Amino acid sequence: MCRGDFLTRIAEIAACRPAGIILREKDLTLAEYADLAGKVMEVCSQYSIQCILHSFPEVALKLGARALHLPLPILRDIRGEEKACFTYLGASCHSVEDALEAQRLGCTYITAGHVFDTDCKRGVPGRGLSFLKAVCATACIPVYAIGGIRPRNIGAVRAAGAAGACLMDSLMKSETVQDLLQMMEGAV
Repeated sequence: MCRGDFLTRIAEIAACRPAGIILREKDLTLAEYADLAGKVMEVCSQYSIQCILHSFPEVALKLGARALHLPLPILRDIRGEEKACFTYLGASCHSVEDALEAQRLGCTYITAGHVFDTDCKRGVPGRGLSFLKAVCATACIPVYAIGGIRPRNIGAVRAAGAAGACLMDSLMKSETVQDLLQMMEGAV
């Protein structure tokens, strides 16, 4: 799904100074994820960008990661002392109830989605801006929109109250990362 070499693309993204990079590779084995996570953390460190590991708390703990993003079912099973190891703890939320639960479970931010139709969820309609607005109005922690975010709709995402947005396809497939991110910043 990535245009060119994955680690080169991660470096290109990191060079553009995003708030963070979430490494979501759910199809890898634990060992494969740990190997890749170490490499991505190194790239992020070179650019002073927060690397947020995803779905594998044991890998995050072993590598000394300070940020972890989890699906709610995994977050529910994490012990308090493990959660305390992370400065940033996030969860994927698909309803206002999910957002409230993630907050109660100690998250410092959440992602809410998928907001717009996206190839990643082909055939499943996006939840829409009213969903995002409701989550943002309810949550007391930053909410980042995810799913189908493009320059043409980032202004509406911001207007709904999101602290920011997560990009995947567009960053991995774009001709140039820098041009895409400049379009996102300039979009109203």
